[in-house]
Amino acid sequence: MSRSVAITGIGVVAPGGIGRKAFWDLLVSGRTATRPISFFDASPFRSRMAAEVDFSPERQGLTPREIRRLDRAAQFAVSSTRECLADSGLEFARLDPERIGVSVGSAVGGTTSLEREYLVLSDSGRQWEVDDAYRSPHLYDAFVPSSLAAEVASLVRAEGPAAVVSTGCTSGLDSVGYARDLIAEGSADVMIAGGTDTPISPIAVACFDAIKATSPRNSDPEHASRPFDRTRDGFVLAEGAAMLVLEELEHARARDARIYGVVSGYSARCNAYHMTGLKPDGREMADAITSALDEARLAPEAVDYVNAHGSGTRQNDRHETGAFKRALGEHARRTPVSSIKSMVGHSLGAIGSIEIAACALAMEFGVVPPTANLYEPDPECDLDYVPNEARERRLDTVLTVGSGFGGFQSAMVLSRAPHGPERAAA
Repeated sequence: MSRSVAITGIGVVAPGGIGRKAFWDLLVSGRTATRPISFFDASPFRSRMAAEVDFSPERQGLTPREIRRLDRAAQFAVSSTRECLADSGLEFARLDPERIGVSVGSAVGGTTSLEREYLVLSDSGRQWEVDDAYRSPHLYDAFVPSSLAAEVASLVRAEGPAAVVSTGCTSGLDSVGYARDLIAEGSADVMIAGGTDTPISPIAVACFDAIKATSPRNSDPEHASRPFDRTRDGFVLAEGAAMLVLEELEHARARDARIYGVVSGYSARCNAYHMTGLKPDGREMADAITSALDEARLAPEAVDYVNAHGSGTRQNDRHETGAFKRALGEHARRTPVSSIKSMVGHSLGAIGSIEIAACALAMEFGVVPPTANLYEPDPECDLDYVPNEARERRLDTVLTVGSGFGGFQSAMVLSRAPHGPERAAA
């Protein structure tokens, strides 16, 4: 890579609070945002809880037209984009629009609007043939995921590369990796990148119920998400978004920007094995980690903290533990590892970007977020998972990973920005 890429702006819409400050306060407190589903009657389902966002589009400054036009996932993307733009301090009107790009990750796109419209058109499923006369004029925008990138691009008049990345639960991580690559290769100077998903709908809940991936601990939703705990029984569905401003490092330095960190390494793999199954040795994730560290020119011993995928399923927790040991060797036992899904749930294609935001803030404040609800460690998961309480620690290098249905495995390395002029690429 010929150019280093910095994170200079962060915007978050997450369960437990809107904005990066509320999000970070939740994480460092170890509080959870999981609760019984309130969006619809969930009584017919096996898992009846989720991590919902208390989101008011009016309070977030969306106009009545925007509220009517935009799916909830698009509203989240617009809101978090506005925050990250303000945080960056960039004067976008002074930039060449053809050098600004957009990369948005999403696993399920406009699910909220699509399900709502289907219920209207089919008279709540009673009509086999839907009545087009009742169709919303904005249904097409929800049906075509590219509208997410288009909405974000319109905020900043970005006329450079624009794309939606949809690789399941690694989408939010891969979208930022793709944006980083575009800047590094010289195709853009600034990218707005992140992920958004709002899957708390009957169809999504039913799908995860069918494969028993979500927790049935409905009597205690606050403690239902418990990664790496012996008593875990599945993940908790969530919604959310995070958008980041990425820019070429020297571009950021020239305007004296605050730099949260540098995306120094990124890699992705696929296990080509099973749509939902994972091998316990974690080889594919380990390969992605090793490749990302190699790209960053860092040894495993440089990693100060690992943000785990940590969904709270037995096979994922075993897979990750194996991957960390395989990629980091003995250093894995000395490195704090935690899962923020224990607090904000699993928002599918958005969570990878939300976790990158958490990692950048962890570096900024020198705090490792905890894994909440970890009271009975699984003997098969024998690393330092930072149970229940945040931990102060200087962080110069952070590793974040993602694992998705389809066998996708992704890893990203964030590093503290080097002092002075960056090194020439070898």
